[in-house]
Amino acid sequence: MYLDTMKSIATKTWRRLMLAVNFFTAKGVMSEASALTYSTLLAVVPIMAVVFAVARGFGYSKYIEVWFRDAFSSQPAVADTLIGFVNSYLIHTRSGVFLGVGLVVMLYTVLMLVINIERVFNGIWHIKRQRSLFRTVTDYLAMLFLCPIAVVLMSGLSFFLATIAGLLPQMAVLTPTVKILINMIPFIVMSLMFIGLYVFVPNTHVRITHCIAPGILAGIAMQILQFAYINSQIWVSSYNAIYGSFAALPMFMLWVQISWTICLFGVELCYTSQNVDYYDLNATTEDISHRYKLMLCALMLAYLCRQHDNGERPFSAPELRDITKIPIRIVNDLLYEMQEAKLVCEVSTDEKGELTRYLPAISSDKLTMATMIDHLESKGQWKISLPQELIKTEGWKKAISIRFNYIQAAKDLKLRDILDKTI
Repeated sequence: MYLDTMKSIATKTWRRLMLAVNFFTAKGVMSEASALTYSTLLAVVPIMAVVFAVARGFGYSKYIEVWFRDAFSSQPAVADTLIGFVNSYLIHTRSGVFLGVGLVVMLYTVLMLVINIERVFNGIWHIKRQRSLFRTVTDYLAMLFLCPIAVVLMSGLSFFLATIAGLLPQMAVLTPTVKILINMIPFIVMSLMFIGLYVFVPNTHVRITHCIAPGILAGIAMQILQFAYINSQIWVSSYNAIYGSFAALPMFMLWVQISWTICLFGVELCYTSQNVDYYDLNATTEDISHRYKLMLCALMLAYLCRQHDNGERPFSAPELRDITKIPIRIVNDLLYEMQEAKLVCEVSTDEKGELTRYLPAISSDKLTMATMIDHLESKGQWKISLPQELIKTEGWKKAISIRFNYIQAAKDLKLRDILDKTI
Protein backbone atom coordinates (compact mmCIF):
# COMPACT_ATOMS: atom_id res chain seq x y z
CA MET A 1 0.00 0.00 0.00
CA TYR A 2 2.80 2.37 0.92
CA LEU A 3 4.70 1.61 -2.29
CA ASP A 4 1.55 2.15 -4.37
CA THR A 5 1.02 5.54 -2.72
CA MET A 6 4.63 6.59 -3.32
CA LYS A 7 4.42 5.41 -6.92
CA SER A 8 1.25 7.43 -7.48
CA ILE A 9 2.85 10.56 -5.99
CA ALA A 10 5.98 10.08 -8.10
CA THR A 11 3.90 9.59 -11.26
CA LYS A 12 1.86 12.75 -10.64
CA THR A 13 5.00 14.74 -9.83
CA TRP A 14 6.73 13.53 -13.00
CA ARG A 15 3.65 14.33 -15.10
CA ARG A 16 3.42 17.85 -13.69
CA LEU A 17 7.11 18.44 -14.30
CA MET A 18 6.94 17.18 -17.90
CA LEU A 19 3.83 19.26 -18.63
CA ALA A 20 5.53 22.34 -17.18
CA VAL A 21 8.62 21.74 -19.33
CA ASN A 22 6.42 21.22 -22.39
CA PHE A 23 4.44 24.43 -21.83
CA PHE A 24 7.59 26.36 -20.96
CA THR A 25 9.26 25.47 -24.24
CA ALA A 26 6.13 25.66 -26.42
CA LYS A 27 4.86 29.07 -25.28
CA GLY A 28 8.05 31.01 -25.85
CA VAL A 29 8.47 31.87 -22.17
CA MET A 30 12.18 32.53 -22.71
CA SER A 31 11.21 35.54 -24.84
CA GLU A 32 9.06 36.82 -21.99
CA ALA A 33 12.01 36.37 -19.63
CA SER A 34 14.10 38.53 -21.97
CA ALA A 35 11.42 41.24 -21.99
CA LEU A 36 11.26 41.20 -18.19
CA THR A 37 15.05 41.43 -18.06
CA TYR A 38 14.91 44.69 -20.02
CA SER A 39 12.15 46.06 -17.76
CA THR A 40 14.16 45.04 -14.68
CA LEU A 41 17.23 46.92 -15.88
CA LEU A 42 15.14 50.08 -16.21
CA ALA A 43 13.51 49.68 -12.79
CA VAL A 44 16.34 48.24 -10.68
CA VAL A 45 17.72 51.62 -9.56
CA PRO A 46 14.33 53.13 -8.52
CA ILE A 47 13.44 49.92 -6.65
CA MET A 48 16.78 49.90 -4.85
CA ALA A 49 16.31 53.57 -3.99
CA VAL A 50 13.05 52.70 -2.22
CA VAL A 51 14.72 49.76 -0.41
CA PHE A 52 17.65 51.89 0.76
CA ALA A 53 15.33 54.72 1.81
CA VAL A 54 13.23 52.37 3.93
CA ALA A 55 16.39 50.76 5.33
CA ARG A 56 17.73 54.14 6.38
CA GLY A 57 14.46 54.84 8.14
CA PHE A 58 14.91 51.65 10.17
CA GLY A 59 18.64 52.25 10.68
CA TYR A 60 19.67 49.24 8.60
CA SER A 61 21.12 50.95 5.54
CA LYS A 62 24.65 49.82 6.42
CA TYR A 63 23.66 46.17 6.61
CA ILE A 64 21.63 46.36 3.39
CA GLU A 65 24.63 47.79 1.56
CA VAL A 66 26.92 45.07 3.00
CA TRP A 67 24.42 42.38 1.97
CA PHE A 68 24.13 43.88 -1.51
CA ARG A 69 27.89 44.02 -1.99
CA ASP A 70 28.23 40.42 -0.80
CA ALA A 71 25.57 39.35 -3.30
CA PHE A 72 27.60 40.94 -6.11
CA SER A 73 31.04 40.11 -4.73
CA SER A 74 32.02 38.55 -8.07
CA GLN A 75 31.04 41.77 -9.87
CA PRO A 76 32.02 44.67 -7.58
CA ALA A 77 31.77 47.09 -10.50
CA VAL A 78 28.03 46.36 -10.78
CA ALA A 79 27.53 46.88 -7.05
CA ASP A 80 29.50 50.15 -7.03
CA THR A 81 27.62 51.48 -10.06
CA LEU A 82 24.16 50.62 -8.75
CA ILE A 83 24.85 51.94 -5.25
CA GLY A 84 26.22 55.13 -6.79
CA PHE A 85 23.02 55.58 -8.81
CA VAL A 86 20.90 54.92 -5.71
CA ASN A 87 22.78 57.44 -3.61
CA SER A 88 22.33 60.04 -6.36
CA TYR A 89 18.60 59.35 -6.38
CA LEU A 90 18.36 59.81 -2.62
CA ILE A 91 20.59 62.90 -2.51
CA HIS A 92 18.60 64.60 -5.28
CA THR A 93 15.37 63.72 -3.53
CA ARG A 94 16.50 65.32 -0.29
CA SER A 95 17.80 68.38 -2.06
CA GLY A 96 14.53 68.91 -3.92
CA VAL A 97 16.07 68.55 -7.38
CA PHE A 98 14.47 65.16 -8.01
CA LEU A 99 10.91 66.32 -8.54
CA GLY A 100 8.31 66.49 -11.27
CA VAL A 101 9.40 64.64 -14.38
CA GLY A 102 12.10 62.64 -12.56
CA LEU A 103 9.63 61.30 -10.01
CA VAL A 104 7.13 60.43 -12.73
CA VAL A 105 9.80 58.57 -14.72
CA MET A 106 10.88 56.63 -11.63
CA LEU A 107 7.34 55.55 -10.77
CA TYR A 108 6.64 54.77 -14.43
CA THR A 109 9.59 52.38 -14.73
CA VAL A 110 8.62 50.57 -11.53
CA LEU A 111 4.95 50.30 -12.47
CA MET A 112 5.78 49.13 -15.99
CA LEU A 113 7.92 46.36 -14.54
CA VAL A 114 5.11 45.21 -12.24
CA ILE A 115 2.53 45.47 -15.04
CA ASN A 116 4.74 43.41 -17.35
CA ILE A 117 5.21 40.79 -14.64
CA GLU A 118 1.44 40.54 -14.16
CA ARG A 119 0.91 40.32 -17.94
CA VAL A 120 3.35 37.43 -18.28
CA PHE A 121 1.91 35.60 -15.24
CA ASN A 122 -1.64 36.06 -16.58
CA GLY A 123 -0.52 34.78 -19.97
CA ILE A 124 0.83 31.60 -18.43
CA TRP A 125 -2.44 31.15 -16.51
CA HIS A 126 -4.47 32.02 -19.66
CA ILE A 127 -6.17 34.94 -17.90
CA LYS A 128 -7.20 37.82 -20.15
CA ARG A 129 -9.03 39.97 -17.61
CA GLN A 130 -6.78 42.56 -16.01
CA ARG A 131 -7.06 44.05 -12.55
CA SER A 132 -9.42 46.97 -12.08
CA LEU A 133 -7.90 50.45 -11.81
CA PHE A 134 -8.55 50.56 -8.07
CA ARG A 135 -6.92 47.21 -7.43
CA THR A 136 -4.03 48.05 -9.75
CA VAL A 137 -3.20 51.18 -7.76
CA THR A 138 -3.71 49.67 -4.30
CA ASP A 139 -2.01 46.33 -4.99
CA TYR A 140 1.01 47.79 -6.75
CA LEU A 141 1.54 50.55 -4.19
CA ALA A 142 1.24 48.02 -1.36
CA MET A 143 3.81 45.77 -3.03
CA LEU A 144 6.09 48.71 -3.75
CA PHE A 145 6.24 49.74 -0.09
CA LEU A 146 5.79 46.42 1.74
CA CYS A 147 8.48 44.50 -0.15
CA PRO A 148 11.32 46.83 0.92
CA ILE A 149 10.09 46.64 4.52
CA ALA A 150 10.11 42.85 4.32
CA VAL A 151 13.66 42.88 2.92
CA VAL A 152 14.82 45.18 5.71
CA LEU A 153 13.15 43.12 8.44
CA MET A 154 14.58 39.84 7.14
CA SER A 155 18.04 41.39 6.90
CA GLY A 156 17.66 42.62 10.47
CA LEU A 157 16.63 39.13 11.58
CA SER A 158 19.68 37.61 9.89
CA PHE A 159 21.94 40.13 11.63
CA PHE A 160 20.24 39.44 14.97
CA LEU A 161 20.72 35.68 14.66
CA ALA A 162 24.34 36.16 13.58
CA THR A 163 24.92 38.31 16.67
CA ILE A 164 23.33 35.68 18.91
CA ALA A 165 25.55 33.00 17.37
CA GLY A 166 28.62 35.13 18.08
CA LEU A 167 27.62 35.73 21.71
CA LEU A 168 27.05 32.04 22.44
CA PRO A 169 30.32 30.30 21.49
CA GLN A 170 30.37 28.38 24.75
CA MET A 171 26.99 26.75 24.17
CA ALA A 172 28.01 23.81 21.99
CA VAL A 173 24.41 22.66 21.55
CA LEU A 174 22.79 25.92 20.50
CA THR A 175 25.56 27.38 18.34
CA PRO A 176 25.42 24.78 15.51
CA THR A 177 21.63 25.01 15.51
CA VAL A 178 21.73 28.79 15.20
CA LYS A 179 24.32 28.57 12.43
CA ILE A 180 22.19 26.10 10.51
CA LEU A 181 19.20 28.41 10.95
CA ILE A 182 21.22 31.38 9.70
CA ASN A 183 22.32 29.42 6.64
CA MET A 184 18.72 28.40 5.96
CA ILE A 185 17.29 31.93 6.17
CA PRO A 186 18.20 32.89 2.56
CA PHE A 187 16.50 29.74 1.25
CA ILE A 188 13.42 30.35 3.41
CA VAL A 189 13.15 34.03 2.48
CA MET A 190 13.62 33.35 -1.23
CA SER A 191 11.06 30.52 -1.19
CA LEU A 192 8.50 32.65 0.65
CA MET A 193 9.05 35.44 -1.86
CA PHE A 194 8.36 33.14 -4.80
CA ILE A 195 5.31 31.60 -3.12
CA GLY A 196 3.94 35.10 -2.54
CA LEU A 197 4.56 36.04 -6.17
CA TYR A 198 2.89 32.90 -7.49
CA VAL A 199 -0.21 33.42 -5.33
CA PHE A 200 -0.53 37.19 -5.52
CA VAL A 201 0.45 38.27 -9.04
CA PRO A 202 -1.88 36.22 -11.34
CA ASN A 203 -5.31 37.81 -11.56
CA THR A 204 -7.06 34.57 -10.70
CA HIS A 205 -7.62 32.32 -7.71
CA VAL A 206 -4.38 30.40 -7.16
CA ARG A 207 -4.41 27.78 -4.41
CA ILE A 208 -1.44 28.28 -2.11
CA THR A 209 -1.03 24.51 -1.72
CA HIS A 210 -0.06 24.30 -5.39
CA CYS A 211 2.53 27.08 -5.01
CA ILE A 212 4.52 25.71 -2.07
CA ALA A 213 6.58 23.11 -3.96
CA PRO A 214 7.25 25.37 -7.01
CA GLY A 215 8.15 28.24 -4.66
CA ILE A 216 10.62 26.08 -2.72
CA LEU A 217 12.17 24.72 -5.93
CA ALA A 218 12.51 28.23 -7.35
CA GLY A 219 14.01 29.51 -4.08
CA ILE A 220 16.60 26.70 -4.03
CA ALA A 221 17.41 27.24 -7.72
CA MET A 222 17.91 30.97 -7.11
CA GLN A 223 20.29 30.30 -4.22
CA ILE A 224 22.25 27.84 -6.37
CA LEU A 225 22.41 30.48 -9.12
CA GLN A 226 23.58 33.05 -6.58
CA PHE A 227 26.26 30.67 -5.30
CA ALA A 228 27.46 29.95 -8.84
CA TYR A 229 27.42 33.64 -9.73
CA ILE A 230 29.46 34.63 -6.68
CA ASN A 231 31.98 31.81 -6.86
CA SER A 232 32.66 31.79 -10.60
CA GLN A 233 35.72 33.96 -10.09
CA ILE A 234 38.01 32.20 -12.59
CA TRP A 235 35.54 32.34 -15.47
CA VAL A 236 34.59 35.94 -14.69
CA SER A 237 38.23 36.98 -14.57
CA SER A 238 38.84 35.62 -18.06
CA TYR A 239 35.64 37.32 -19.23
CA ASN A 240 36.89 40.63 -17.81
CA ALA A 241 40.21 40.17 -19.60
CA ILE A 242 38.34 40.13 -22.93
CA TYR A 243 35.66 42.78 -22.38
CA GLY A 244 37.23 44.92 -19.68
CA SER A 245 34.96 47.00 -17.45
CA PHE A 246 32.10 46.48 -19.91
CA ALA A 247 31.86 42.84 -18.73
CA ALA A 248 29.85 43.91 -15.67
CA LEU A 249 26.73 44.75 -17.68
CA PRO A 250 26.33 41.53 -19.74
CA MET A 251 27.12 39.40 -16.67
CA PHE A 252 24.45 41.20 -14.67
CA MET A 253 21.96 40.87 -17.53
CA LEU A 254 22.70 37.15 -17.78
CA TRP A 255 22.03 36.75 -14.05
CA VAL A 256 18.73 38.62 -14.34
CA GLN A 257 17.73 36.59 -17.41
CA ILE A 258 18.34 33.26 -15.67
CA SER A 259 16.55 34.52 -12.56
CA TRP A 260 13.40 35.34 -14.54
CA THR A 261 13.64 32.00 -16.34
CA ILE A 262 13.60 30.22 -12.98
CA CYS A 263 10.69 32.36 -11.78
CA LEU A 264 8.55 31.78 -14.88
CA PHE A 265 9.20 28.05 -14.87
CA GLY A 266 7.84 28.05 -11.32
CA VAL A 267 4.69 29.80 -12.60
CA GLU A 268 4.24 27.08 -15.23
CA LEU A 269 4.69 24.45 -12.54
CA CYS A 270 1.99 26.12 -10.40
CA TYR A 271 -0.41 26.15 -13.36
CA THR A 272 0.13 22.50 -14.25
CA SER A 273 -0.03 21.47 -10.59
CA GLN A 274 -3.41 23.12 -10.08
CA ASN A 275 -4.89 21.75 -13.32
CA VAL A 276 -3.14 18.40 -13.74
CA ASP A 277 -6.21 16.41 -12.65
CA TYR A 278 -8.22 17.69 -15.64
CA TYR A 279 -7.72 16.18 -19.03
CA ASP A 280 -6.41 17.78 -22.20
CA LEU A 281 -4.19 20.48 -20.72
CA ASN A 282 -2.71 20.99 -24.19
CA ALA A 283 -6.04 21.98 -25.74
CA THR A 284 -6.23 25.56 -26.96
CA THR A 285 -9.17 27.63 -28.12
CA GLU A 286 -7.40 28.40 -31.42
CA ASP A 287 -7.51 24.70 -32.33
CA ILE A 288 -11.30 24.49 -31.97
CA SER A 289 -13.56 25.02 -34.97
CA HIS A 290 -16.14 27.81 -34.94
CA ARG A 291 -18.99 25.30 -34.92
CA TYR A 292 -17.61 23.48 -31.89
CA LYS A 293 -17.05 26.80 -30.09
CA LEU A 294 -20.77 27.54 -30.53
CA MET A 295 -21.63 24.16 -29.04
CA LEU A 296 -19.36 24.71 -26.02
CA CYS A 297 -20.70 28.24 -25.47
CA ALA A 298 -24.28 26.92 -25.64
CA LEU A 299 -23.45 24.25 -23.06
CA MET A 300 -21.84 26.73 -20.66
CA LEU A 301 -24.65 29.28 -21.06
CA ALA A 302 -27.24 26.55 -20.44
CA TYR A 303 -25.68 25.75 -17.07
CA LEU A 304 -25.40 29.46 -16.19
CA CYS A 305 -29.07 30.00 -17.04
CA ARG A 306 -30.27 27.02 -15.04
CA GLN A 307 -28.17 28.01 -12.03
CA HIS A 308 -29.60 31.53 -12.17
CA ASP A 309 -33.19 30.34 -12.61
CA ASN A 310 -32.84 28.06 -9.58
CA GLY A 311 -31.68 31.01 -7.48
CA GLU A 312 -28.38 29.29 -6.69
CA ARG A 313 -24.90 30.74 -6.43
CA PRO A 314 -23.44 31.63 -9.85
CA PHE A 315 -20.78 29.34 -11.26
CA SER A 316 -17.10 30.22 -11.32
CA ALA A 317 -14.77 29.15 -14.13
CA PRO A 318 -13.37 26.17 -12.16
CA GLU A 319 -16.91 25.04 -11.31
CA LEU A 320 -17.92 25.24 -14.97
CA ARG A 321 -14.84 23.19 -15.81
CA ASP A 322 -15.85 20.56 -13.25
CA ILE A 323 -19.44 20.24 -14.45
CA THR A 324 -18.82 20.46 -18.22
CA LYS A 325 -15.41 18.70 -18.31
CA ILE A 326 -14.14 21.42 -20.66
CA PRO A 327 -10.43 22.22 -20.12
CA ILE A 328 -9.96 25.27 -17.91
CA ARG A 329 -8.06 27.36 -20.48
CA ILE A 330 -10.91 26.93 -22.99
CA VAL A 331 -13.48 27.78 -20.30
CA ASN A 332 -11.61 31.00 -19.51
CA ASP A 333 -11.22 31.95 -23.18
CA LEU A 334 -14.88 31.31 -24.04
CA LEU A 335 -16.12 33.17 -20.96
CA TYR A 336 -13.99 36.14 -22.02
CA GLU A 337 -15.42 36.00 -25.57
CA MET A 338 -18.99 35.79 -24.24
CA GLN A 339 -18.32 38.76 -21.99
CA GLU A 340 -17.21 40.79 -25.00
CA ALA A 341 -20.31 39.60 -26.88
CA LYS A 342 -22.56 40.83 -24.00
CA LEU A 343 -23.80 37.31 -23.27
CA VAL A 344 -22.20 36.91 -19.86
CA CYS A 345 -21.43 39.32 -17.05
CA GLU A 346 -19.05 38.68 -14.18
CA VAL A 347 -19.78 39.05 -10.49
CA SER A 348 -16.70 39.84 -8.45
CA THR A 349 -15.94 41.42 -5.09
CA ASP A 350 -12.63 42.61 -6.57
CA GLU A 351 -10.82 40.77 -3.80
CA LYS A 352 -7.76 38.69 -4.73
CA GLY A 353 -8.85 35.58 -2.84
CA GLU A 354 -12.39 35.53 -4.21
CA LEU A 355 -13.38 33.60 -7.31
CA THR A 356 -15.01 35.56 -10.11
CA ARG A 357 -18.48 34.20 -10.87
CA TYR A 358 -20.60 34.53 -14.00
CA LEU A 359 -24.23 35.28 -14.77
CA PRO A 360 -26.12 35.34 -18.08
CA ALA A 361 -26.29 38.96 -19.25
CA ILE A 362 -29.67 38.29 -20.92
CA SER A 363 -32.80 36.91 -19.30
CA SER A 364 -32.99 33.14 -19.71
CA ASP A 365 -36.49 33.59 -21.21
CA LYS A 366 -34.94 35.53 -24.11
CA LEU A 367 -31.57 33.78 -24.33
CA THR A 368 -32.08 31.46 -27.28
CA MET A 369 -29.66 29.68 -29.57
CA ALA A 370 -30.30 32.39 -32.17
CA THR A 371 -29.46 35.16 -29.70
CA MET A 372 -26.21 33.48 -28.75
CA ILE A 373 -25.14 32.90 -32.37
CA ASP A 374 -26.04 36.44 -33.39
CA HIS A 375 -24.10 37.99 -30.49
CA LEU A 376 -21.02 35.85 -30.99
CA GLU A 377 -20.89 36.32 -34.76
CA SER A 378 -21.49 40.09 -34.54
CA LYS A 379 -18.76 40.60 -31.92
CA GLY A 380 -16.22 43.11 -33.15
CA GLN A 381 -16.38 45.95 -35.64
CA TRP A 382 -16.47 46.31 -39.41
CA LYS A 383 -13.13 47.69 -40.50
CA ILE A 384 -13.70 47.89 -44.26
CA SER A 385 -16.49 48.89 -46.62
CA LEU A 386 -17.17 46.84 -49.74
CA PRO A 387 -18.27 48.27 -53.11
CA GLN A 388 -22.07 48.39 -53.33
CA GLU A 389 -22.18 46.39 -56.58
CA LEU A 390 -20.66 43.41 -54.73
CA ILE A 391 -23.25 43.18 -51.97
CA LYS A 392 -26.46 43.95 -53.90
CA THR A 393 -26.51 41.03 -56.26
CA GLU A 394 -29.31 38.46 -56.34
CA GLY A 395 -26.98 35.76 -55.07
CA TRP A 396 -25.97 37.92 -52.11
CA LYS A 397 -29.60 38.66 -51.26
CA LYS A 398 -30.34 34.93 -51.35
CA ALA A 399 -27.43 34.23 -48.99
CA ILE A 400 -28.74 36.85 -46.54
CA SER A 401 -32.21 35.32 -46.75
CA ILE A 402 -30.85 31.84 -45.97
CA ARG A 403 -29.00 33.14 -42.94
CA PHE A 404 -32.09 35.04 -41.76
CA ASN A 405 -34.21 31.87 -41.95
CA TYR A 406 -31.50 29.94 -40.11
CA ILE A 407 -31.49 32.47 -37.26
CA GLN A 408 -35.29 32.58 -37.13
CA ALA A 409 -35.46 28.79 -36.79
CA ALA A 410 -32.98 28.90 -33.87
CA LYS A 411 -35.16 31.42 -31.97
CA ASP A 412 -37.45 28.65 -30.80
CA LEU A 413 -34.75 26.88 -28.81
CA LYS A 414 -33.98 28.38 -25.41
CA LEU A 415 -30.55 27.53 -24.08
CA ARG A 416 -31.86 26.52 -20.67
CA ASP A 417 -33.87 23.75 -22.34
CA ILE A 418 -30.94 21.93 -23.95
CA LEU A 419 -29.87 20.26 -20.70
CA ASP A 420 -31.20 17.02 -19.35
CA LYS A 421 -33.49 17.80 -16.42
CA THR A 422 -31.85 15.08 -14.36
CA ILE A 423 -28.32 16.47 -14.69
